[in-house]
Amino acid sequence: MNQSEENSQGRDVRLVSTQKSLPMALLKAREAVMERLRPVLSAHGVTEQQWRVLRVLEERGVLDSSTLAGASNLLPPSLTRIMKLMEGRGLISMSRDPQDGRRAQVRITPQGSALIQQAAPEAIAVADEIEAAVGAERLDALLVELDAVSRALGRRERG
Repeated sequence: MNQSEENSQGRDVRLVSTQKSLPMALLKAREAVMERLRPVLSAHGVTEQQWRVLRVLEERGVLDSSTLAGASNLLPPSLTRIMKLMEGRGLISMSRDPQDGRRAQVRITPQGSALIQQAAPEAIAVADEIEAAVGAERLDALLVELDAVSRALGRRERG
């Protein structure tokens, strides 16, 4: 595909090569990580999104659904569907906030915590494999830089 195209006003528009595109690089790196973790999650019967929800709830305790959506990087409509499935499986429980009946409070159940404990050794092994391949210092620096990019672009966790 030609990098130089004309836009609707007839001006020359140059796109950066996909090999130097930040969105493409981030997706490529994410996929490289997830292709190692996905089999672990699949073996334990959870999706990537469900795993994120469980991890956030295990770390933070009871959260309202808006805070949970931000902390697990899920859009609220997607989280609503995911929570219904997870509640049906007994991995989380939901209740109404006593101060605001419109808000759902979400907590991990003992069954959800047990799933994390069962999958943890394999997930840790994947993280160790990634750290060995990338290098601990480089990985730490990457995490700092990615957080800086998110903050610079105005994406802050809501919660």
